[in-house]
Amino acid sequence: MNELHQELKAFIIETMNLEDVTPADIGDDTPLFADDGLGLDSIDALELVLALKKKYGIVIEANDEGSRQHLRSVNSLAMLVSAQREA
Repeated sequence: MNELHQELKAFIIETMNLEDVTPADIGDDTPLFADDGLGLDSIDALELVLALKKKYGIVIEANDEGSRQHLRSVNSLAMLVSAQREA
C-alpha cells in the first residue's frame, strides 16, 4: 500500500495547494485536520471530499459519523480507497 500512500500524499498536496509541503513531510498517521498535523479546516474537508469523488469515485456523506474517521489521516484514506477498489 506504500504506493497508494505516496499517491494520496501527492493528491492531498495538489488538491489543497500546499506549496511548502512535500509527500515526505506527511506521515502516514499525521492528522490531516489537527493543528499538530496539516491543519486543514472544514472548507478544506469539503474540497478534499469533492476531489476524492472526482478522482476515486468515493462518496463520503456529510452526516456520516464515519466520515471524520475516513479523513483522519493518509492511512485512513488509503484504507477507504483500497476498499473502494476491491468493491
